[in-house]
Amino acid sequence: MLLLHTTGAKSGAERVNPVVYLEHDGKVYVFASKAGADNHPDWYVNLRANPVIEVELGSATLSATARILPESERALIYAEQASRMPGFEEYQNKTTRVIPVVELELRR
Repeated sequence: MLLLHTTGAKSGAERVNPVVYLEHDGKVYVFASKAGADNHPDWYVNLRANPVIEVELGSATLSATARILPESERALIYAEQASRMPGFEEYQNKTTRVIPVVELELRR
């Protein structure tokens, strides 16, 4: 888990959400699964509006920019996550929306 600090799309207030992440090939990804709900989690809506964020990863707090992956990249990373945590395949099967994958471009 990591803590994602976003700015509210409407309120402008800071929001903090714990999210599951994947470290793969030196990059960090998060998944807007909302356990397979039919709408996106609020933190994802906030990222789309305000992609410059902070991330608490372990004992470090890092600045980052969120990049929503295009489908060609999303499919590969989502499949990797589902192979490691099979619940993610169930989440995708529960909803008609394509669950977004977001790369967190960390500034270390």
